[in-house]
Amino acid sequence: MRRLWLDLRPLDPVRSIKAKLGILVIVSVSFAGAFTAIGVSTGIRARYVVLTATVLSLIVTQFLAHGMTSPLRRMTAAARAMAAGDYSRRIRATSQDEVGELANAFNQMAADLETADRQRRELIANVSHELRTPISALRAVLENVVDGVTDPDDAAVKAALFQTERLGRLVGELLDLSRLEAGAVPLDLSDFEVGTFLALAVDEAAAAGRPVRFALSVDPPQLTARADQARLHQVVANLLDNAAKHSPSGGEVRVGARSLPGGGVRIEVADEGPGIPAGQRHRVFERFTRGGDGGEQTTGGGTGLGLAIARWAIELHGGTIEVAPSARGALIRVDLPADPEPLTNA
Repeated sequence: MRRLWLDLRPLDPVRSIKAKLGILVIVSVSFAGAFTAIGVSTGIRARYVVLTATVLSLIVTQFLAHGMTSPLRRMTAAARAMAAGDYSRRIRATSQDEVGELANAFNQMAADLETADRQRRELIANVSHELRTPISALRAVLENVVDGVTDPDDAAVKAALFQTERLGRLVGELLDLSRLEAGAVPLDLSDFEVGTFLALAVDEAAAAGRPVRFALSVDPPQLTARADQARLHQVVANLLDNAAKHSPSGGEVRVGARSLPGGGVRIEVADEGPGIPAGQRHRVFERFTRGGDGGEQTTGGGTGLGLAIARWAIELHGGTIEVAPSARGALIRVDLPADPEPLTNA
């Protein structure tokens, strides 16, 4: 009952804090004046009337003011809890005035901070896991060589080199992702022929030796785009590698590009693999998402950062990247604007 009483906010429907203060003054003065008039008319001594009216006026004022300031007190308590690492508290924002708007903004900030803190914890856990695997393998190789279990031959050196390269690739992609998220990567925009650009990327993917075929189509053949070729090559190379990994032996990876109405270029990479369930497509571009994690198709045995980097690189261009509906396999679609306007902060 006491909690219900303290949570009463009779002035919440009023949309202005100034109006609330005016109502508070009017109610307080009116209450005191009315009680004084009644007391004087009934013959009660003036000093008792004034004292009682003042006390009752203060009680009414306290009741109304408590509802006005309650969100502010709750925000103060929640802010102290957030300073201690608790981001779960929310403010009941029923007021229609500036304090209510502040409470809504506070709740949104608390939710964003809670999400950021969760992502930070997940990132630390994922990075630790990703680093531990190649470090443990590299340590095992070196320990076997030192203990004489294996000879320091070419096979041992190659195994150590493979794990070292994996570590270097992970660290490099983490640095890339950090710079892209901060918008600290300037784009070197230039005009180029899309057909020649994609043909080079396809040749490099084919050189990896995976048992798949690559089919390239560009419409029109002289299609040009304006983008950072190095960043876009990184995106396309990752998409081709993913498609080749998830296609069956002897399957086909289709790469296409065409112009968009009003300008811009659309690039699509499709495979003949198991595809990506519709309910999981929104997670494909999250950091450290892998193939097999609930059906998502990503880097499949890589670092789990390739598609996250691809998303940030495309967004830096002001474009979009998505998993498009496909009757068979997975279809990744990249749309680039005709005249990219790089984001200042991705």
